[in-house]
Amino acid sequence: MKKKILAALLSVTMILGMTGCGNSSNEESAPAAESTAAAAKTEEAASTAAAESTDEPITLRMAWWGSQTRHDITVQAIELYESEHPNVTIEYEFYSFDDYFTKLKTLVASDQVWDIFQLGGNFPQYMDKIYYLNDFIDSGVVDVSDISDSYLKITQDTDGNQIGLSNGLNTYGIAYDVDLFNEAGVPLPTEDWTWDDFKSAAEKIHEYTGDFGVSGFTSSEFIAGCSTYIGQQGSVGQYSFFNLDLTGMGFDDAQMLAPYIQMKADMIKEGAAPDGGAEMEITNIENDFLVTGEAGMTWVAVNQFPTIYDVCKADGRTLGLATIPRVTSDGPSGAMIQSSQMMCVSQDSENKQAAAEFISWFENSTECNNILKGERGIPVNTTVREALKSEATEGQQIMYDFVDMVGTFEIPEKINVLSPDGQDEVVANYRNYIQQVATGEITASEAADKTYADAEKIFAK
Repeated sequence: MKKKILAALLSVTMILGMTGCGNSSNEESAPAAESTAAAAKTEEAASTAAAESTDEPITLRMAWWGSQTRHDITVQAIELYESEHPNVTIEYEFYSFDDYFTKLKTLVASDQVWDIFQLGGNFPQYMDKIYYLNDFIDSGVVDVSDISDSYLKITQDTDGNQIGLSNGLNTYGIAYDVDLFNEAGVPLPTEDWTWDDFKSAAEKIHEYTGDFGVSGFTSSEFIAGCSTYIGQQGSVGQYSFFNLDLTGMGFDDAQMLAPYIQMKADMIKEGAAPDGGAEMEITNIENDFLVTGEAGMTWVAVNQFPTIYDVCKADGRTLGLATIPRVTSDGPSGAMIQSSQMMCVSQDSENKQAAAEFISWFENSTECNNILKGERGIPVNTTVREALKSEATEGQQIMYDFVDMVGTFEIPEKINVLSPDGQDEVVANYRNYIQQVATGEITASEAADKTYADAEKIFAK
């Protein structure tokens, strides 16, 4: 009997994935070492492909993080694959976001990383454990004929190596309770609403309901208040939190961070947003305070939206999806289309070609994606994307339309989807600083200086 390892509960889905899915750290290697590693991976790919047989019994280990919905549908997809490939058995594990990376770090240390594993914007930290897909693509084992070059690039390193295949196109937005906004007399968000509008809406909803105006951003707070907020100032592409080369900061004035920090701290003090203790109650998007009816808004990676839309619809509530608020109504949006997560082949795998074949199927099979329904983001395969869009639910159609709209926004000519090693500590400290401002231990100005200094230390090592 196949061994199915069910590990852990629900998750905070963060993209983050996306760069900025937020979850990020980076492990940098010397260029010479990178070239040597790339050559070794290339040579190994050729020998691996020749050695493996598709007729022999193969066991693959696979893991991911996500909501209960993601767990359920991914298991269904795996069972479909096994039915189509009788010689393949997939042992799977799924976790909450934090537990996933705790487990991954343990496996990295013991050279036992799963054959197929899910990563978001934090992939640079695990680069040594990622097996490039380059040769599998060249040989046709991994089919990219229906995936555009632009969508392949969002999961490539700076040297053009294919780290994995994206599970979906994604971006961020604000999900909100349409009826609650109307009942509280709060104007519905517009495409150019500002953070001041956002704060006012949260405060009015709190006054009207006694509940939170906005739910916690949890691990996404850094994305909202640092990477996005800084990028929304000046002209398009003028500022970024880190510079494009990841050699230093992308802005000089730490006080550019202070207004957002002060805004969030004020909302916490007023009860319009949860404090750190309340945020800990949010273990996954499905028990977010917006979904449980205890908040009027929440920050979402938009691939999460169809799931919570359906949950709220079943409860008689209607959700809308708004763009990220801007610093000024006519300023940069700070939004862009990114990869939600990707599936990677492990360097530790003894069945790399079989793992690559599954990833190719996972991204390209219409039948598989009819099960997945874009839960990880809008599919990168053109045929799959059009097939799903034609049968989209209400929530999915809102997601598709939203991504189409954000795709029209002006974005910087160059962006960097990577983050430097050490960012995790910066993110954790930054979130704590906001709580300290809310309790009066430090000022927003001091929190901004501390956050900037923490980030600068990354480059002083």
